[in-house]
Amino acid sequence: MKAVTYCRVSSKEQEESGYSLPAQEKFLREYAERHSFEVSKVFSVAESASGVKQRQIFAEMMAYMQKHAIKILICEKVDRLSRNFKDAVEIDEWIQSDEERQVHLVKDSLVMHKNSRSQEKLNWGVRIIFAKNYIDNLSEEVKKGQAEKIRQGWLPTKPPLGYKTTGEKGRKVHVIDSEKGSLVREMFELYSTGQYSIRKLCLVMKEKGLRTGLGNALVKSRMAEILGDPFYYGAMRWNGETYEAKHEPLISRGLFDEVQRILHKGSAPLYSKHLHTLKGFVKCAECGGLVTWEEKKGIVYGHCNSYRKCTKRPWYKEAEVVSQLAGVFEKLVIKSKRIREWLRETLRESNRSEGEMRQTKLAALQGQIDRIGLKLDRAYEDRLDGRISAEAYDKKAKELEHERCELQAEVARQHNTGDETRELRVEIYNLSQAAPEIFKNASPEKRRTLVGLVFEKLEMVDGALVATLKEPFAALEKAARETNSSKMPELFASPTRILELVENGSKEEETADFDFARSTLLRG
Repeated sequence: MKAVTYCRVSSKEQEESGYSLPAQEKFLREYAERHSFEVSKVFSVAESASGVKQRQIFAEMMAYMQKHAIKILICEKVDRLSRNFKDAVEIDEWIQSDEERQVHLVKDSLVMHKNSRSQEKLNWGVRIIFAKNYIDNLSEEVKKGQAEKIRQGWLPTKPPLGYKTTGEKGRKVHVIDSEKGSLVREMFELYSTGQYSIRKLCLVMKEKGLRTGLGNALVKSRMAEILGDPFYYGAMRWNGETYEAKHEPLISRGLFDEVQRILHKGSAPLYSKHLHTLKGFVKCAECGGLVTWEEKKGIVYGHCNSYRKCTKRPWYKEAEVVSQLAGVFEKLVIKSKRIREWLRETLRESNRSEGEMRQTKLAALQGQIDRIGLKLDRAYEDRLDGRISAEAYDKKAKELEHERCELQAEVARQHNTGDETRELRVEIYNLSQAAPEIFKNASPEKRRTLVGLVFEKLEMVDGALVATLKEPFAALEKAARETNSSKMPELFASPTRILELVENGSKEEETADFDFARSTLLRG
């Protein structure tokens, strides 16, 4: 008589300790041979299979037995065959519909069929209940383990692309993948410029060699999911909540926030094979519509779309507009080499002083965190000694834990952005002084990056380009103008004023865009 066998490994540890699916299959085949059953097919379920996959294999087995008129089902024991009441009912209905059908539960020494005695049915039912209880208890333990992992600051599951898991069992942590991490960071930096659609970014990262764990190129949905994951700046999202984490951030919080702004406002450009230098930047001053750029006979022209009944319909040569833009970059440069170098050194000295102040602040924050730990210890002792109720302790502990989390978050912010913010002032200054040369020699793509960084608004007014600079570049342009036009000796010009403007302006600026400028423009 033909039969099928159903194998299942109950835990990963059991599978690794030698009691594998092949071992279980061999055990059931030997049983079938002793009872003169011919095994028609083996169905196996690994513990690593998802719940959906396990259910799918079970359904395939039931359909196979129905289609091929298989009367005998052999399994090791009840908790291998069924771990929920739904499966148990389905097996029971299969048995009751044909007197020749049998379920052999080898290690339980139980053979179930339509005419089984009431004691055997009771035995079957009890074992189903215990199997269900085992799964429920296992689920509770898994959730407890996950909660503890989160409390310790570690994601309890596989980390996202760009990270890998290392360490021994019970002490596994997530670290940056040396190969994929830099590519994921570059992906965030590219998108933060606002010059890439999701589709274009997928193509670019495919060319750079970024692949998923399975070796596949990223698709649009996966790309969007990665760009929105707080794990990359040092947090973790679990069941809809975001928690502070202990793994090393791959990007800054400022860069992440800038990416979210572009993602959710839809300000990234649509995919285009021809991305001209000024595409998406220049508007018509009269109607506010974007100037459209297109190539005709090897020359790129721009013109207002006129869809708002605009009366300004001239065509502009891109080369002439770009030349005007280059003139604006020239206005950022301080002509006196002596003052330029003095400013650079003064900013660096200011950075060193602020670094010492940050270390003092971090020490104070750590002192507050330590004191909260002592308060928690004392509250726990009071709870054990009966000096406070369980409800009072829970309330107090929750308040203290919340306060500690906020302090730890501030410590993380200081670590992640302190040096970066101070270095930013120097890099903004360096970028302003190098901007004309960068714009002159850069590729169209890098030119677009620079334009997006420096300008708040670009408008065409009667054929002339009117540029509005972002802070702190507007302050730098004003200070440079004052210095360059001064008739005073170089040493007594306005370097102090420039230094003040650079420092005040850069404190209000987001760091995300300049992260990319530092790595792509200044060093590229």
